[in-house]
Amino acid sequence: MKKKKTLFQTVEPYLYILPAFIFFCLFVFWPFGKTLYLSLSRTTPLGEAAQFVGLQNFINIFTDKDFYNSLLVSFEYAIMMVVFSIALGFILAVVSNEKMKGKAIFRTIYALPMAVSAAAASVVFMFIFHSSLGILNRVLGTNIGWLTDSKWALISVTIVSVWMNIGMNYIYITAALQGVPDDLYESASLEGAGFFHKHKDVTIPCISPTLFFLLIINVINSLQAYAQFKMMTQGGPSNSTNVIVYEIYQEAFINSRFGVACAESIVLFLILIVLTAIQFRLEKRVTY
Repeated sequence: MKKKKTLFQTVEPYLYILPAFIFFCLFVFWPFGKTLYLSLSRTTPLGEAAQFVGLQNFINIFTDKDFYNSLLVSFEYAIMMVVFSIALGFILAVVSNEKMKGKAIFRTIYALPMAVSAAAASVVFMFIFHSSLGILNRVLGTNIGWLTDSKWALISVTIVSVWMNIGMNYIYITAALQGVPDDLYESASLEGAGFFHKHKDVTIPCISPTLFFLLIINVINSLQAYAQFKMMTQGGPSNSTNVIVYEIYQEAFINSRFGVACAESIVLFLILIVLTAIQFRLEKRVTY
C-alpha cells in the first residue's frame, strides 16, 4: 500500500525553488509591475505616481514625432548590426575552422572583442572616429565628421556594435561547426562542389539552429543597445542616433517624465515579444 506523503514531502520541491522565485519577484516581476503601473500614471520629478491617467501616456508617445523617429533609427540600427555581425562572425568561424597553422591564436583574437565592455570600446572608437585627431580620417585622407555628421553617425556606432558582437557570434558558430560531419564535406567534394557551395549547401543547413538562436539574441541585443549611443553621440546629431532605449533614458532622467518613459518601455517590450514570436513562427524553416 502506497504511503501518504507528509506535509514536508509535499512542500519540499517548492522550497527548493523558493529562493529563485523570491529573486524573480524582486528583480523581474515587481519592476515590471511597477513599470506598467507608472506607464498609466502622471509622475512627480522623483518618479512617484501622482495621478492615474490611463492610456494618456501611450496616446502622447504615439503622437510624438521623436518617438517614431527613435523607432525608425532603432530598426535601421538593428538590421545593420544583426546582418553584419552574424555574417562576419560566420565568415571568421569558417575561415578559422580550416586546417591552418596558428588556428588557436586566430580564434583567441577573433573572440577578444567579447571581453571588452561597451563603454571602453566606445571611448577607444571615439578617438578613432574623431574628425580632426582620429586615425581613421588620417589613414583615409578624409575630413569626415564620423560622429558629428548625421549621414555617418549611425553607421559609425553600428561599426562599434558589430565589432563588439562578432566575438559572441564567432564562438557560437565555431562550436556549431564542430558538429558538422566531415562525411558531408567529403561527399560534396566528390560531387564537385567548391568551397562556397560546400558551405552554402552543407554548413549553413547543418548549423541553422545556431544561426536561428543568434538571430533572436542579436535582434534583442540590438534593440536594447544604450551604452555606445550614450558615450559616443548622445542621440545626435539631429536625433540621427536617438534609438528607443536612449529616448527612454532622456524622457526619464533628463525630462523627468517617468510615466512617458515607462510607456515607451512597455512598447519596446511588446515589440520584442512580437519580433520573437515572428521568428519562432519561421522556425519550421530551420533544419534540426
